[in-house]
Amino acid sequence: MHCVSTNANKYSMKFINSVFVMTKFQNKYRIESTRLQNYDYSRSGLYFVTICTQNKVSMFGEVINGEMQLNKYGEIIKSGWLKTPILRPDMKTVFDEYIIMPNHLHGILYFEDEISRGANCSRGANHCVSTKNKFGPQSKNLGSIIRGFKAACTKQINDKRGTYGTKLWQSNYYEHIIRNETGLQHIRQYIRNNPIEWAIDEYYNP
Repeated sequence: MHCVSTNANKYSMKFINSVFVMTKFQNKYRIESTRLQNYDYSRSGLYFVTICTQNKVSMFGEVINGEMQLNKYGEIIKSGWLKTPILRPDMKTVFDEYIIMPNHLHGILYFEDEISRGANCSRGANHCVSTKNKFGPQSKNLGSIIRGFKAACTKQINDKRGTYGTKLWQSNYYEHIIRNETGLQHIRQYIRNNPIEWAIDEYYNP
């Protein structure tokens, strides 16, 4: 659940500037905690995002013995997340560590071209952001990436469930701008530990 690929089927790790290295650990592929070479952490382009289901309803599978087991809806979420950089090559989005949990997704991503979101990026704490921009839709920002991902997955899941028009996600998502290497490594570890610590997680909803 932690590997990210520009090819959703082969899970190859051919990324821009060869940032990531994928190794096999306990029969699972994962990203090594490598430093982002030449990345300037004073920029505002490296994000940790959390996207929750509506009312935090568990829909994507369950945690069994400290491991997340995706159901068919969770597999749709996984496929949609991995396809996002391919579907939006104009954004040059690079995905890092991620995890799909029963009722939410955590992920780290950054824009290679430092595309501005047109927002105040001086904040460093968790920040709740609406995907509905008050100035109208914008096509090249973090919100547009999240908006497109949510819309595509909602349609596919509603089609499978026969629940057309049902809201799958909360309107907002949470973002945190990663400012330094220590913060990046800490968040990567938090994501990896999410299934193990599910019972005490703030998003836990049995």
